[in-house]
Amino acid sequence: MQKQTVPLPVGIVSYGTYVPKGRVRSTTIDAAHGRVSDSLLATASYTQKSVPDSDEDAVTLSVQAGSQAIARTKIPVQAIKALFIGSESHPYAVKPTGTVVASALGLSEEVSLAYLEFACKAGTQALQIVQAYVQSGMIEYGLAMGSDTAQAAPGDALEYTAAAGSAAYVLGSEQILVEVIDSVSVATDTPDFWRAAGAPVPQHAGRFTGEPAYFYHSTASVERLYKKTGITMRDIDYCVFHTPNGKFPRQVAARLGFSAAQIEPSLVVEETGNTYSAAGLLALAHLLDQVAANKTILFASYGSGAGSDAFLLRTTALLPKKRSEWTDFVSDYSKNTQELTYTEYQKRTTGSH
Repeated sequence: MQKQTVPLPVGIVSYGTYVPKGRVRSTTIDAAHGRVSDSLLATASYTQKSVPDSDEDAVTLSVQAGSQAIARTKIPVQAIKALFIGSESHPYAVKPTGTVVASALGLSEEVSLAYLEFACKAGTQALQIVQAYVQSGMIEYGLAMGSDTAQAAPGDALEYTAAAGSAAYVLGSEQILVEVIDSVSVATDTPDFWRAAGAPVPQHAGRFTGEPAYFYHSTASVERLYKKTGITMRDIDYCVFHTPNGKFPRQVAARLGFSAAQIEPSLVVEETGNTYSAAGLLALAHLLDQVAANKTILFASYGSGAGSDAFLLRTTALLPKKRSEWTDFVSDYSKNTQELTYTEYQKRTTGSH
């Protein structure tokens, strides 16, 4: 009879974030296209978005977030033996983003790595892969990231939200700040958003991205997580959903029975825009910057095309203790910003990856 292996405990040991300081306001984009001021603000609930500088891409953003995550832990960097990076804007079509980031961070050559693509959920797919690596005992510590400098055609609705940012999470089985209790994934062939090979900007199916795409998949992953773990909405203290804007996460939270107080601490999107593969991870980090010990968190991502990863998390007493030693939280990226004119914004984003 084959011996059963008990999965190791796994959780977030550290995390780091980075958002470029450049900002372009929605009113600035409105004015550039001759539209009524705040034409989309009332429906999508955002005021501005982050803009990468001309020398910032998914690699440099990953290094910034990864450096902070590593600096916040006493784990030797050489002990990190996996690196998975999710992005829609990898600088190279063939050369892996992870090799550059691993070298910049000082990781060992003995490292499992790959870059991932699944629209906005590639970052959480990285998180789930590292979770599995640690649980299986293949590695002791691993690093999962989401990093994007998102693109949009001038005048398109996406131009108001397509932003830049990154988030990095170190996972391990010891010194856990946030326990990963379980996770599930769902995926279907729902083409709500796509970019053909060689195309400079993505296309989308407008309102079709809502009901059969974002809402269906986000809800489906949560329902499967409930079934798998036996928990209910009443067992959860906070929820985090993918933030393409401020409206969708509030709506899906309400549909699932959560209050505004349970979703609001994660909504950094209104100051940063939609950072795509980093969005859900940044939203989670914004919550973790504030939340107390022994709180249960439901975290569900969404990626166009389409799919969702759902996680059940629980904070430990170590989180607030370690957090008291840290500086530079997600909210700080909204305090030291540089407002850009539309011309400055265009110069930064033209030709960016």
